[in-house]
Amino acid sequence: QVQLVESGGGSVQAGGSLRLSCAASGYTYSNYCMGWFRQAPGKEREGVAAVYTGRGVTYYADSVKGRFTISQNNARNTLYLQMNSLKPEDTAMYYCAAEASYRCSYPPRRSGFRSWGRGTQVTVSS
Repeated sequence: QVQLVESGGGSVQAGGSLRLSCAASGYTYSNYCMGWFRQAPGKEREGVAAVYTGRGVTYYADSVKGRFTISQNNARNTLYLQMNSLKPEDTAMYYCAAEASYRCSYPPRRSGFRSWGRGTQVTVSS
């Protein structure tokens, strides 16, 4: 399994921005589906963005379209989530996930990923 470590979370006021990073190691396959999920207290973990590393095809949940951008570095060992125009409802623990695959299934489902990071907290105040 891939090892994943998230960073970049924090507290920000509504309208602000944060960039999350996910450092990945232990790749054994050529291509992966990689995603960002979030979980607020008392709610299900939801997929907010995903990318298939082989072709760069991306997915965004409707709630974050136009505000969040998922990307990866050239070495494909770091995944990013640029979050702009943050809202209080974006407050959650954010998790990075990876799964070796020849494609991504959208919307991304928690059950479709076996490698997970420990998460980074994002808090948006009004």
